[in-house]
Amino acid sequence: MKKSHILAIAVIAVAIGIIMSTVGDASVYVSFREARERAADGNLTKVHVVGRLPRDGQKNIMGLEYNPTLDPNYFAFTLVDTNRIAQRVIYFNPKPQDFDKSEQVVITGAMRNEVFVADKILLKCPSKYVEKDIKGATAAR
Repeated sequence: MKKSHILAIAVIAVAIGIIMSTVGDASVYVSFREARERAADGNLTKVHVVGRLPRDGQKNIMGLEYNPTLDPNYFAFTLVDTNRIAQRVIYFNPKPQDFDKSEQVVITGAMRNEVFVADKILLKCPSKYVEKDIKGATAAR
């Protein structure tokens, strides 16, 4: 065999190894019901859940639990998924900045007993630009 053939085979083997390792880390988007079913079946792979934070009449988030003086790495909250199922979520890290301003939340993690333990929290915050501001910012002719 030529050296170029051996090099090509080595490159292909490395590429296959990289692809296989990223497939193992991939997770799917599910509801809290599906996350509970997976945990009950013994499947503890990480999943993504999309939801909104429940708010009261004054637009304050209900169910937040965060006291940085007691434990800065414990943050708990309630999240309502797209099927309107409310679930308690625990995040063993500090509360993300602008969490109170978020419109939608995506959490990554798995169900443990009766709570969802999140590894990552992604926030969708409202745009700082409002429709009327965009229209008013057009160039004058």
